[in-house]
This record gives sequence, C-alpha cells and structure tokens, in this order.
Amino acid sequence: MSERLTRVYRAVAVLLTAAGLVACSTTEATGRPKSTAGQASAVAQPPAAAAPAGAPAAAPVPRASDDLFMQLREAARVNDAPRAAALAAQLGDYEIPSYVRYFPLKARMFDRSGKALIDTPDDEIRAFLAAYDGQAIADRLRNDWLLVLGKRHDWRTFDVEYPKFALDDDTQVKCYALMSRAMRGENVGNAARDLLNAPKNYGEACVDLIGALAQNGQLSRNDVWQQIRLAYEENYTSLGKQIADALGEQRPDDVLLDMAASRPAQLLGRGIDSSDTSHQLALLAIVRMARSDALLASTTFSSVAGSLTADERAIGWGAIGMRGAVAQNPAALQWYRQAGNAPLSNTAQEWKIRAALRGGDWTLVRQGIEAMPPALRDDGVWVYWYGRALREAGQQDAARAQFRKIASQSNFYGQLANEELGNKTTLPPRTVVTPAEVDAMRSNAGFLRAQKFYLMGLRFEGNREWNWELRGMTDRQLLAAAQYANRIELFDRAVNSADRTKTEHDYTLRYLMPFRDILERNAKAVDLDEAWAYGLIRQESRFIIDARSSAGAGGLMQVMPATARHVAKTIGMDYDPSMMHDINTNIRLGTSYLSMIYNQFDGSAVLASAGYNAGPGRPRNWRTTLDRPVEGAIFAETIPFNETRAYVENVLSNTVYYAALITGRPQSLKERLGVILPQ
Repeated sequence: MSERLTRVYRAVAVLLTAAGLVACSTTEATGRPKSTAGQASAVAQPPAAAAPAGAPAAAPVPRASDDLFMQLREAARVNDAPRAAALAAQLGDYEIPSYVRYFPLKARMFDRSGKALIDTPDDEIRAFLAAYDGQAIADRLRNDWLLVLGKRHDWRTFDVEYPKFALDDDTQVKCYALMSRAMRGENVGNAARDLLNAPKNYGEACVDLIGALAQNGQLSRNDVWQQIRLAYEENYTSLGKQIADALGEQRPDDVLLDMAASRPAQLLGRGIDSSDTSHQLALLAIVRMARSDALLASTTFSSVAGSLTADERAIGWGAIGMRGAVAQNPAALQWYRQAGNAPLSNTAQEWKIRAALRGGDWTLVRQGIEAMPPALRDDGVWVYWYGRALREAGQQDAARAQFRKIASQSNFYGQLANEELGNKTTLPPRTVVTPAEVDAMRSNAGFLRAQKFYLMGLRFEGNREWNWELRGMTDRQLLAAAQYANRIELFDRAVNSADRTKTEHDYTLRYLMPFRDILERNAKAVDLDEAWAYGLIRQESRFIIDARSSAGAGGLMQVMPATARHVAKTIGMDYDPSMMHDINTNIRLGTSYLSMIYNQFDGSAVLASAGYNAGPGRPRNWRTTLDRPVEGAIFAETIPFNETRAYVENVLSNTVYYAALITGRPQSLKERLGVILPQ
C-alpha cells in the first residue's frame, strides 16, 4: 500500500473516531436523527490508541464484524435470503444497523435471478422506511419495493409510494408508473415510446408495460416490432423474444426468431411472402446481418427490398446505415439517405447525424436533429451541432441563439458553443467558504457512513451515501463538502461535490491538482503538457489512488498491466506489478506512455487521448476511413466507441480548464482539438 493511500485511510479513521460516536447507537436504529448536515452519525470506529510521535501511519486492521458485513453484502447481492438472515443475526451491534437490516430484507424481495417476488414482507418494509426516513438506504429500499408492487400490480400502494422515490432513476419503476396510469384509463402510448429506448434497462417491468399497452391498443403491432428490432439490434435477443409475446396469436415461433437472429441469410433465403409477420422477420434478419457486416447486409437487402413496402425498405436502410456509420463505412451516408424519414431508434438517429458530420452534409445534420424527439434534441451535443448546421445555412442569428442555450455549461459542447460566440474559456470568480462551513461537514451522518464504506473498499455504497447528502445543498454547502473531502484526501468526492454548483464556484476544487510536484516533474521529463496530463487523470481515476478498472487498468493514470511492463522496459525502469499503485511509479509510467502516443500521432491530443483509452491502433484505423480533413470536434463526435468518445471529449474539456488554472490565461478548446488529416 502506498504511503499516501495509508495516510488517506488513517485520516478517515481518525475523523470517524474523533466524532465521538458510539457503535450501535440507538439513534440510527430508531431512525433518529435523520442523516442531514450538522447532525450526528451512528457510524463509529473503535477508539484508536494514539500513535507515538513520528511513528509511521498504519492502515486500519480489518475487524471480524467487517468481514461478516462483507459476507452479508454478498449474500444480499445474490439474494440468498437464509444466509443473509443468519449473517445479520451475528451483527446485532454493528455500527451501521440500517444496512444490516436492509440486506436480509432485500434478499427476501428478489429471487436468485433478480426477479421481484410478490410475497414480500410489506409490514417490515414499512417499518424500515419509517425508521430510516430521509436516508439513502431508505430510498434504495423504496426503489426495490416499487418493483415488487409493480409486479404485484398493487397500483394503490404503488401510487402512494412512487412520489416518495426521491432519485426516480430506475427505468423499470418508470415503466410500472406508466402501467399504473394506463390502468386508470390514461393514454400513455407516447410517453412509453419516449421512455423505451434503452433495452438494457427494461427488465420485467418494461416488458410487462409493452404487453399491457399492446393489449389495450396504446401500442400498435408496428410499435411492438420496433421494440423487438431495438432489442435485437443491441443484442438482447432473449429480451426480444419476451417482447414478442406482446404480439399474441401473431407471434412468430422461436425457431423463426432464432433463425433471424443467428442465421439471417437462411431466413431471407426462404423468401418473403405477403404476410406482415414475414415482412417483419425479414427486417429483423437485416438488422442482425447488419450488426456483423453492413456491406453484406446492403447487398442482400437490395435483392429482397422489392418484396417490402416503401416504409419497410426505409426501416431496413436505416438499420444498415447505423451499422455502417458505427463501422465508419463511407457508404453509410448513402444508406441513410435511402432511409429517408424512416422512424429510427435514438441511437440510429444519432449515428445518422454523425455520418452526416463526417460526410460534411450539413443539410442532413439539420434535418436529422429536427427529426429527433424533443428530449434528445435538447441534449447539449445536438444543440451545438444544430447551431453549426444553421450557421452553415447562413442563419447566423438562429445559430447564435442555439449557442447561447448551452454556452454557460462547463462541458465540452458548452465550451465549443461559447467559442462560437467569440469567447474563450475562462474561470469564473472563486467562492471561498469559511473554515466553520467546512467543519460543519464533519458531523454529516451520511458522509461518515460513506467514509466507513470507503475504509472497507465499498466504493459503491460510499458514493451512494455521499451523493445522497449533496441533494438540496446550496452552492456554498457543496463547496464546503468539496473542501472537506479535499481535506481528508477523498479527492474524487471533492471533484464530484464541487462539480455540482450552479452559480458560485471554486474551480480549484472542480479541477484539483494533487500530487503536483510528482506530476510536474514527470511531465516535464517527457515534454508533456501538464494540463493535459491532469485532464486525463481527472477522467481516468478522479485521483483515486487504488482505482482499478474492469479491464485490469490500475492507479491514478489507469495503466494496463501489459502497457506498464512495455513502458517500463522502454524507459529502462525496474518495475514489478506490485508497484502499480505507487504514485511516483504510476505517474511516471502513465506520462511516459501518453508522451509516446502523442508523438505517434504527430502531436494530436484528440488522437492520442483516444489511443490512451482504446489503444493506439484503433484511432489509427479510424483515421484511415477519412476522405478529407475534419475538425477535431467532428472526429471526436464520430468515434464509434461510446466510452472512448465521452472520454476524449471529457479529457480535452478538462485540459482547457487545467490550462486556464495553470497559466491564468483564457484558453481555446478548438485550438487544442485542431484538424485531423486523413492517413
């Protein structure tokens, strides 16, 4: 464990101890006081003996009760109710009783596959919600209960509890809310069409909603087939079959659905008869074929399209166009043009615009954005490109009106819009909170629970508790929370908290620069822009020293193990994998690698940032598909990987703010983006 990480853990432990709290306080067990700023917490660490002066910091020793808690959490994760109950019984005096009580209750609400159980203990749930009213864990349980109530079709109770669900961030709960309204006689078809655009979030609830609305006529057969295609398009084929049940007696059998999914050429080879089902299966087969090979799909579709209606042909070309655009096939734009104004999924509509941007077709950019659903069109990215399209059409005043909508936003497209209005990126006046305001955060119950979870390595629970407490805070309170997090070296929470302010800001907290002596020294050694290195670290790890990605990347700069070995060998550094989370080592490896990639791409921060995230081979390939120079913003927006696209935009946006902080001068994002030349 690095020295800095040890200090972080020890600082948090000391703060928990210094709060003067007693383990298993009855205040949380009875739900009082609520976890609001300025009130005491029921979280405590055992009193720690004072270390002798000058003694090295020691990481907290895990306790047996913490181990049991971790086992309880795992039992709840897999919904092992008997084991969860047995473990909870051994944790009667644990310092976070709300979670000890929540985990076994949650395990009784869902089966091992994660599906809600209708015979849940409502009285116990109500008692829990009353005991912990106002806490994050109560909102979490209410979310769980709403899924149970929706599956049970207990709309009377659902309608009472749903308005109390503060976060309201669960698509399945929203589907049940629409079902409840439909059962009261409301027409929610349009609301359902707007909501149902991300099959990965559907679960049981949204499948039930589609079935119910199809049965009462609020969704048509075409709507149902569009949902099936959307599921298959995103490779959720089992979900697509479940949605197909909404077709009732006209549902094709699984043999045909499986053939469309896995053997589309075989299904199309059977021919297309005059029935609607045959037409829809052919479209489904084209959707699946396009996932693998858009060019093959276009050739095949050309041979069978004559058997389909004009609207069906348009849908097929739209599906092929989307996959072609993702693959950066130059023909994608022509395929989209053949689709005309066909109804497209949100994802397909976005890729239509990206293909038009790559191809320089500003008319299609404008038309594509105008055809978007209002909620999607209002996203800052499309507001910006709509303004650009209007400007290309000579509508200067209308374009400036679009740019003004988002120019105050402190993100990639807000910065670009601000530059379109003739400004550069500058820092807002700094609001400085008082020590007393910062000290008030020490006793915030949710923050203390979060810190306990961080000590145990439970970042998900810690972030949930911390973020819950930020709701409803004033800007000054948010900055005080950020400063408090910075004080105890929870740097990611400092950034997260400061990032939420609306009118009063402190960009030294939003864009923290910890470990600056180390980073400055290593960046200078390889002639690397310090602002860019900080922009990348902020995006990669939010300064979490022991951050680990699902792919195996580690440390502040999220260096992959193979990359670390390669870079260490290249620069002649003695390296062992155990050194990955040492700050000096991680920053040296990360800055060296970033410099290497930068030099490979002729000094393009866009290409190098993409290469750092996705590997240098991918942006090199994306560049070969260009048939003309494109501005860096267009290249970034048309990156086919969602994660890498967001990554590049965020890193470059961060870099501009860091440069403004470091130099004290206005900065241009457009200059940093530059122009990407064909290779």
